[in-house]
Amino acid sequence: MTWERLLEQWPLIEADLHQVYGIDADSGILRQRSWRWLRIRIFGLLSTESRLHAHFAPPPEDKPGPRRR
Repeated sequence: MTWERLLEQWPLIEADLHQVYGIDADSGILRQRSWRWLRIRIFGLLSTESRLHAHFAPPPEDKPGPRRR
């Protein structure tokens, strides 16, 4: 996973920051915080039920088993 791939999903990150942490990314708060602060929260989004997590680790598809006659 690269930062480029993560940040390409900024709309998901922005929505998840608001939903999970109550952070409004449009409020200017990100200019007041360090990169480390944001990085920790983005990593947190990857380890919880979030849009970002679902994008990069979708649930396994249920594969039908063999049919019995």
